[in-house]
Amino acid sequence: MGGEPLDAVHRVETPEGVRLALRPAGPVARALAWSIDFSVRGFAYAALALILLPLLGVLGVAFWVLCLFLGEWGYPVFFEVLRGGQTPGKQAVGIRVVNDDGTPVGWSSSILRNLLLAADLLPGTYLAALVSMLASRDFRRLGDLAAGTLVVHVGAAGAPESGVPDDVVPQPPPFALEVDEQRAVISYALRAALLSPERAEELAALATPLHGREPARERLVRIAAWLLGRRAEAARAEAMR
Repeated sequence: MGGEPLDAVHRVETPEGVRLALRPAGPVARALAWSIDFSVRGFAYAALALILLPLLGVLGVAFWVLCLFLGEWGYPVFFEVLRGGQTPGKQAVGIRVVNDDGTPVGWSSSILRNLLLAADLLPGTYLAALVSMLASRDFRRLGDLAAGTLVVHVGAAGAPESGVPDDVVPQPPPFALEVDEQRAVISYALRAALLSPERAEELAALATPLHGREPARERLVRIAAWLLGRRAEAARAEAMR
């Protein structure tokens, strides 16, 4: 996706001393993702109207308006928190939302950044959002500045320098992880290569619910790779079995 300077890199350092390099997504990529999400929501609203209005009449109109309100505010929050920072539009473009320290975005941050879409919309054309992104080296709109979030590229060119080897096959966790649990797994994977094999395995052994047939360290690193957005690789690996 064009429109972003090649040297726009957001660098952070974890408490373990591991450096991450995140490549912020610029206005072009974000506008394309927004357009896709807008189309998805529009199709869903139209389908709901065709179903509800003939069946329920005036009550159907009221229910449709409620769905419209919940969809506009809940759609981005749901996907950002529960789907690795990616709405369908962001996933299609290859970008996602993270905290500015590189960790997965949580409920409070996602809700705040999306509530402030109303301010970014001013004066009715997203001009405030565009000015804010162009004035920020990290391309942050007002909601991102307030919530401490960042939209970054994922994939081969824009993935965080996570310390997780490229040849690791990502693996989804056996159950949904809370945001703090995701951060713990990612933090472990970032520092595992800096530890002795014995110490790395000892720490991995503490995550008993995530254990499987392979060594604990290997399993946690694979789960971390999945949490960091390398999910397409996991799908290809599963398809080849």
